[in-house]
Amino acid sequence: MAPLLFVLTVLIWGTTWFAIKLQVGIVPAEVSILYRFALAAILLLGLLALRRRLPPPPLNHWLTVGAQGLCLFCCNFLCFYYAAGMLPSGIVSVVFAMATLFNAANGWLLQGNRPSARVMLAGAVGLVGLMLLFADEMRALDTTPQGGLGLLLALAGTYCFSLGNFLSARHQSLGLDLSSTTAYAMVCGVAALGAIVLVRGLPLTFDPSPVYTGALLYLAIPGSVVGFLAYLALVGRWGPARASYATVLFPLVALTVSTLFEGYVWTAEAVLGLIFALGGNVIMFGRPIRLRRAAPASPT
Repeated sequence: MAPLLFVLTVLIWGTTWFAIKLQVGIVPAEVSILYRFALAAILLLGLLALRRRLPPPPLNHWLTVGAQGLCLFCCNFLCFYYAAGMLPSGIVSVVFAMATLFNAANGWLLQGNRPSARVMLAGAVGLVGLMLLFADEMRALDTTPQGGLGLLLALAGTYCFSLGNFLSARHQSLGLDLSSTTAYAMVCGVAALGAIVLVRGLPLTFDPSPVYTGALLYLAIPGSVVGFLAYLALVGRWGPARASYATVLFPLVALTVSTLFEGYVWTAEAVLGLIFALGGNVIMFGRPIRLRRAAPASPT
């Protein structure tokens, strides 16, 4: 089941970058994120209620459930959207792929789990691949204070995502139901987003065009309900460090979509980056090679 969850997560979240781009327009980013997770929360709550699988978390866990909602369904997306307005999208995706290293570091700091050499090597090789894939965008990186702020926001969003991973893993280890806990966390994230929109006085505009509406439905249903449940289930099975390696493969799917629909042209550096990124995948999930000692020769 875990490999299927991994592939599903990579395919779904790798294509959400294009859907997010389709939403850019007359609707403020904060409002688009609010629409996305409000719709996802309504669908997930309704589905679980029909199946009678909506037990509320115990009172002593509501604080961490709310924190999970802020990390996964509010603050991280706000940081990414703001960063995307200051940096090329490729740079933001490279920074997001650092979730692998953030999860390994957080596992060491928060749980005392020292990351294995395989996890660190795979993460490093994968990041080198992504840097090669987006070498042109990195060379054109804005060195002004605005560019630096964009990098800080992207890093902050990635770290929020990493913390959300650990909160979900903690809830699953305590026996809390994954689906219902995710649904309640999503509600908390939506409440925070609504408060931000209200305080900032942003208009609740809506773009009725088929492109915006289709992108919203894709982001809310596969991108949020299916994608987050699949990924967080993977976190429960593999742990945050291994599960987050999926983030290294998201840009590869995104570039494939861009090749098909946006005319992206592959350079020699990009092809080399693809090889490195896939090589990191082999290091992470391939079977380790064990060298057998030769048996001593029998006496003649």
